[in-house]
Amino acid sequence: MSRSTPSVPPEGVDPIVVGLVSNRLHSMLNEQQTALVNTAFSPVVRESYDLACAVFDSRGSMIGQSSGGTPGHINALATGMRHIASRFSADSLAEGDVLITNDPWMTAGQINDITVATPVFRDGRTVAWFASCCHSPDIGGRILSAAATEVFEEGLRLPIMKLRSADGPDEVLEELIRANVRTPNETMGDIYAQVAANQVGARSLLRLMDEFGLDSIDAVAAEIMDRSEGALRQAIGQLADGTYHASMECDGFGGEPLALEVAVTIHGESIEVDYAGSSPQSPFGVNVVLNYTRAYTSFAIKAALAPEVPHNAGSFRPVHITAPEGSVLNCLDPAPVASRHLVGHFLPSLVFEALRPAVPGGLPATSADALWMTVWRGAAIGEEAPFTLTVFGAGGSGGRPGKDGLSTTGFPTGVRAAPTEVLETLTPLVQTQRELLTDSGGPGRFRGGLGQQLQVRRRGGHGWSVNANIDRVHHPAPGALGGAAGDAGSFVDAATEEPLPRKSLVRLDAQTQVEFRFPGGGGYADPRQRPVEDVVDDVVNGYVSLEAARQEYGVAVQYVGPPEATIRPPEHFRVQQEETERLRAERR
Repeated sequence: MSRSTPSVPPEGVDPIVVGLVSNRLHSMLNEQQTALVNTAFSPVVRESYDLACAVFDSRGSMIGQSSGGTPGHINALATGMRHIASRFSADSLAEGDVLITNDPWMTAGQINDITVATPVFRDGRTVAWFASCCHSPDIGGRILSAAATEVFEEGLRLPIMKLRSADGPDEVLEELIRANVRTPNETMGDIYAQVAANQVGARSLLRLMDEFGLDSIDAVAAEIMDRSEGALRQAIGQLADGTYHASMECDGFGGEPLALEVAVTIHGESIEVDYAGSSPQSPFGVNVVLNYTRAYTSFAIKAALAPEVPHNAGSFRPVHITAPEGSVLNCLDPAPVASRHLVGHFLPSLVFEALRPAVPGGLPATSADALWMTVWRGAAIGEEAPFTLTVFGAGGSGGRPGKDGLSTTGFPTGVRAAPTEVLETLTPLVQTQRELLTDSGGPGRFRGGLGQQLQVRRRGGHGWSVNANIDRVHHPAPGALGGAAGDAGSFVDAATEEPLPRKSLVRLDAQTQVEFRFPGGGGYADPRQRPVEDVVDDVVNGYVSLEAARQEYGVAVQYVGPPEATIRPPEHFRVQQEETERLRAERR
């Protein structure tokens, strides 16, 4: 039997029960995530959903994940859970135990990401695990940036250890965490929320096992995983065998760009992804651990070939991922890793570019990719309410086969931007501008998504600081199949327009206002093939200027309304047909 043939359930496993349990587990995981979000203290979790929730069998193999969360968290957690499950022998765990770690090489690649795992017991035996991984509002050390030169500078590192036992919480560990972070209440509050959410999942699972008379879920879980593996193998098997290559550059640190190289080999119903040729690991904190490289690579393969297939440990089996030890995509302990997402988030677009010739339905153009993360700090002498706040924002995603890219939408991460009202309520920060950037999306038959322009100042008379963890300032997102690149990003003093340092601490005066211009996604296919009516709609909506409509799309649009009008409805624009035909004929 080929691996793509639908698997036969193990003897004694009712296929109807498998389907019912799979659906119920999905509901439980969403219940777990809802409990986590609703009880979290920080806006990082509560508003931005920088998290992942998952359920595992007794051996630590992932059965399923919640609907939300980021690939970097969920896929790294899926790999890291095996380390966690094997850290303690079965007889050393008891009901009430909860484990914790933020070791970058074990889980999600930076010490700001905290994993909390809870074994589920039935009749004295471990039958499953519930776990979550969340970005902590602070973990001490340097405020999150790429400026550290060793992981030891980046904050408090927790090995795999017990956070709670059957006797209660480890009060010494909790006191130690509180003493080493700038946001003790928020950090510990989020950890408590993770513990509580795992308990919600565990209770629901035990009720399900009672309902179906299951002493173990391992056999059902194995069938769920096998089905996903078979479906992904079947999708891979439809592609032409061969090795496909791609490369790109990202900004790196301090003016030193990083090269990313990939070779994707399709052989039958499996895929090998090799990152040989990528830059050596950096002296600064943009390095990626292999767990995180695997996380975003496996996400890219599944998103490209079988996005509808349930995601679990079976999804990883057909995909084999390697990167040279000591490279920027497989850094060695104690390399600094705090801003690893500024490299890791490029991998899906890189893999898409390699697979483009092999995937008949097409793949999106390159996106802004790296999530823009800013960490704001106000703690001057006399500051009445010192604050540390992490804020996320996104540029545009790449144009897609048949659709425009999404504006200001995080890809591949999916992390959300917190509402302005939330940020201004929690801190003295004021966002004086937050709007889409005209012409920032790469021109194409299907336009790249737009970036955004954001200006920030603060109330009060104290100094403040920001760490702007951003990329694509020097390397904008390229287009695909004749589409053009999106705009590059920038980070400047709003008054002088002078560029400000990126990926490191920037100290600001009380009166300073800073401006961010987020990058746009690349365009897909020839912009001169974009329907004239779509170009006009873009002009009316402010996505494309009159000048860009003419120069990039070959569409001559005239504004005939009042020059002083701030609201310009569609009837105030007119297409100059003859000029448009002439412009479009020039490119043929």
